Amino acid sequence: MYKLLKLIFVISAVFIFQKTSAQDKNDNINVIVIDAGHGGKDSGAVGKKSKEKDITLAIALRLGKYIKENLPDVKVIYTRKTDKFIELHERSEIADRNNADLFISIHVNASTKKSVTGTSTFIMGLNKADKQLDVVKRENSVILIEDNYKTKYEGFDPNSPESDIIFSLYQNAYLDKSIRLAELVQEEFKQKAKRTDRDVRQAGLVVLWNCAMPSILIETGFITNPSEELFLNSKNGQAIIASAIYRAIKKYKYETEHQNKIIKSEKKVTFKIQLAFSGKKIDTKPENFKGIKNVECVEDGRYYRYFTGNTKSYEEIAKLQKKVQKKIPDAYIIAVNNGKLITIKKALQILNN
Repeated sequence: MYKLLKLIFVISAVFIFQKTSAQDKNDNINVIVIDAGHGGKDSGAVGKKSKEKDITLAIALRLGKYIKENLPDVKVIYTRKTDKFIELHERSEIADRNNADLFISIHVNASTKKSVTGTSTFIMGLNKADKQLDVVKRENSVILIEDNYKTKYEGFDPNSPESDIIFSLYQNAYLDKSIRLAELVQEEFKQKAKRTDRDVRQAGLVVLWNCAMPSILIETGFITNPSEELFLNSKNGQAIIASAIYRAIKKYKYETEHQNKIIKSEKKVTFKIQLAFSGKKIDTKPENFKGIKNVECVEDGRYYRYFTGNTKSYEEIAKLQKKVQKKIPDAYIIAVNNGKLITIKKALQILNN
């Protein structure tokens, strides 16, 4: 079993490196793929008067319209523009084939409690909190209506906890950028759209697992809540949701491109290991981080990030990562330049120049 997992890890790691190296041609936001969740024979969540697949399509098309009208330098690509069934793997492959810079998947949530409302934005990860399990099971169960799904998804079974191993090989490539985009979306929902904020969350979602770019899945509200279902089906409600996502994308685009202009002239790069991020502040004592010492806490907007290590040598940080991952398997390397996060590739380019 160990040898098999090691082989999977090596093959997948090479695959990820090839994809990220090919895709990371520059850091401008030129192509955005908008994914309307579900479609065709897959209705998604169902309310009293509507289906998720119809709401997501309406919001996706409106979002694309806002981007085209206000960001003319950005190319918008839809995974679907009609009531059509698209397999989950094909959605991310559309983004990969078009060298997309962002992947935005739009969904509608559901609950057994009709009183539950609010928006949440998911990034790829292995957070196993019970409150995420319903979303994960519902969104991932779509693959069960696809042909030969175990072959297409490398043995992944949405009902098998062992499949988390596969997700752990894919989750970190663009995690920081995905987190930042998700944070901006939730800020817009809360501050401008006045929606109930259910926070940024991590989950093992199939539609995000193979994206070679920053990617998020947005739950725009609860179709099982009567008032929220009415809101999401209204032209005004769809406009409010789409415009909030558009504003977040616009801010992310500006931050990313502006930051890249600044760092071209800077050569003060350091590497760290990110251990965790949380909406609550955690004491940095070793017992809270499985015995890891010298943990640093950095407040980033509404969130706290926790790091260890601080070196200008990528070789040194890579060695430290191996030690840290024995205690925290999801720990990963980040690069900082002039106080701002940048990609590892960009950091190495700056150092080499």
